[in-house]
Amino acid sequence: MAVRQNVFCFLPIVATFSILFNSCYCFYPKLLNINASLAVSDDQSGWSPAGATWYGGSKGAGTDGGACGYGDSVERPPFSSMVSAGGPSIFKSGIGCGACYEVKCSTNSACSGNPVTVVITDECPGCVSESVHFDLSGTSIGAMAKSGLADLLRDAGILQVQYKKVDCKYPGTTIAFHVDPGSNPNYFATLIEYTNGDGDLASVDLKQALATDGWQPMQQSWGAVWKLDGAGSTLLPPFSLRLTSLDSRKTIVATAVIPAGWEPGKTYRSVVNFNP
Repeated sequence: MAVRQNVFCFLPIVATFSILFNSCYCFYPKLLNINASLAVSDDQSGWSPAGATWYGGSKGAGTDGGACGYGDSVERPPFSSMVSAGGPSIFKSGIGCGACYEVKCSTNSACSGNPVTVVITDECPGCVSESVHFDLSGTSIGAMAKSGLADLLRDAGILQVQYKKVDCKYPGTTIAFHVDPGSNPNYFATLIEYTNGDGDLASVDLKQALATDGWQPMQQSWGAVWKLDGAGSTLLPPFSLRLTSLDSRKTIVATAVIPAGWEPGKTYRSVVNFNP
């Protein structure tokens, strides 16, 4: 009889456990679905993790045009010092010059959480502790801070940030071609800047005067500088330049943008730009 009492006392416990288990089992997939939907939603937003730093100096990385060759134009509109040096994965040996990224931070108490847009104007070759790293200018990292806390954010060390590649937008600005000082009648090189849309370029081609379909591929010299060596033959201006963007593969032509009588060191402004 005592045995039966123990058995009957145990049965309600088993039944209760079964109900609880089944309830949890039914609810648990819902939790999984919620978490899965959150993960998908975050992925769809386009934001990815990266590291960011500011290594000091009066203005910070990228503000001298650095490894892209932009020179002091980074301080003037439309760049306005909202620039960054990029680690190897976004500098891409110079092909990444001119690309635009939105960057935001929220892991530091000085972060506003609001995104800022920066242009890649320099290289940070030692920035390899994360797969993607931005060495920001003082202006751009300060722009991510809460009001009055810019200096605190600049001194925070390595920041964990979120980033995504975005279209470059320079309203009312056309593409500029700064002729390299080393250019001559047999060798032509030009720095290309203020490119809307992708910002970075996959290829550049040059057409000489009187050539109806004679596009010649230029080579990336360094940074945002592209070159064509005439191999001893004189190049015949005016030159038209055809640009192809890196990601979207859009093409645009600046017809006769480098005039006859062009001079090394001068900048020639086109009348065209990509649609962002």
